[in-house]
Amino acid sequence: MRGLNGNFLAALQLRTADRRHSVSLAVPGGPTLTYGDLYDLAEHMAAALAAAGAKPGDRVLVLVDKSASAVALYLACLGAGAVHVPLNPAFTLAEVGYFTGDCEPAVIVTTSDRADAVGGFAASTTVLTLDADGSGTLTEAAESLAPLAVVDRDGHDLAALVYTSGTTGRPKGSMVSHAGLRHNAEALCRTWGFSSDDVLLHSLPIFHVHGLFVALHCAMLGGMPIHLLPRFDVGSVIDLIPRSTVMMGVPTHYFRLMADPRFNAELCEGMRLFTSGSAPLPAATFEAFEERTGHRLCERYGMSEAGIITSNPYDGARVAGTVGFPLTDYELRITDQSGCPTSPDVNGMVEIRGPDLCSGYWKNPAATSESRRDDGWFITGDVGRLDTDGRLTLEGRAGDMIISGGENLHPIEIEAVLDRIDCIVESAVVGVPHPDFGEVAVAVVVTLDGTELDHRKVRSSLDRHLAPFKHPKVIEVVAELPRNAMGKVRKNELRDRFGGLFAPPTA
Repeated sequence: MRGLNGNFLAALQLRTADRRHSVSLAVPGGPTLTYGDLYDLAEHMAAALAAAGAKPGDRVLVLVDKSASAVALYLACLGAGAVHVPLNPAFTLAEVGYFTGDCEPAVIVTTSDRADAVGGFAASTTVLTLDADGSGTLTEAAESLAPLAVVDRDGHDLAALVYTSGTTGRPKGSMVSHAGLRHNAEALCRTWGFSSDDVLLHSLPIFHVHGLFVALHCAMLGGMPIHLLPRFDVGSVIDLIPRSTVMMGVPTHYFRLMADPRFNAELCEGMRLFTSGSAPLPAATFEAFEERTGHRLCERYGMSEAGIITSNPYDGARVAGTVGFPLTDYELRITDQSGCPTSPDVNGMVEIRGPDLCSGYWKNPAATSESRRDDGWFITGDVGRLDTDGRLTLEGRAGDMIISGGENLHPIEIEAVLDRIDCIVESAVVGVPHPDFGEVAVAVVVTLDGTELDHRKVRSSLDRHLAPFKHPKVIEVVAELPRNAMGKVRKNELRDRFGGLFAPPTA
């Protein structure tokens, strides 16, 4: 219903009305902003966006480095009623050209050194600049304009356009509403017990759901201070842990912390919660983390289209390798190939239904239709199973499943065995073409300190834990696995690299 402000920024401001003089963002070696400072800056930036031509519902494409000003810019987009479109600053110009053509932004905000090149993709679009130190034409315009009050929006209006990683094709823009953002953030605050007594250590990028929505929204609804690191750095994280209570990270972050002897139980004594997501966490890492720190990592499951879907409990058992239970008001089921629900402990497609789902994919009705069943269930594309208690275990993406000689192989099951072998730091299993089996599993592993792989030990472990048909046909050793910005392994790159292993020799 219009007339009631469903703008998510209005909800954030209301929740932190008594925290205007309390610290919101503290950048090590940089500025410290109170909640009042942050919202004032956002309202001035919102005025600059409106003056540049961004009307409610227009897209604002954002290609900037992480900073306190970049957080204010996100809030400014919400406040102006515009649609925030965050992009990874590492994208090439060719990639930026695709996104620009797809979302047709009214305004582009980028860094000074990229402004001319990025502006070339949209000659009629206003390009503003914002650099990591807070300078740029956006800031200059904002300083000269009166603040823009939060624009009235319906909760179902579009707040953000978040592009999927595009590992299986062209990225799709997930359309996320103001109400969806609010509901998911409030559910997470209840699930994880956030309050103004907490201090968030934020080392995630803010062009992705994990860092932008999950971390920032929970912290702001809780009215807590945020240590805002420009990027993940082991030394900086270790310095800030004693002054923090909560950290959200990806498995790669925890791998790197565990490699530093300073990261121990004494350092983490004041921490309340470590969460892990965006990529699978090996059970061996979960166990080693608890042994080292006394904390059990809280694994959860989310995606661009829905925010966070499930979480291991804050109070209660956290089981290694599982991602817990659905959040409040979410429904989750596992279905077979015909779309019928499976029995407990049977693998199938993960489907969800709830209030936080994106309304569809931007300008892509075919993909929107393919992702929905007639009764509203969203098909995630993830394979998993529910135990008798309703706890979810993920087995990987449906597209990652390997069909070898008629048998279904789930890479995550093979990876779990490999990751427990002492000489292996991490692994990724992919399917490659084979003239006899159609497809076979190839394991790509990183060894401890680059040591030579003990193939006899590996094969012995595989023999103990997996049927022979599940064994990788080849195990390749690499210095590191290719990953995207959120730590997910780029398996398509591994398939391309090793896809010719069993190709017949050319004449």
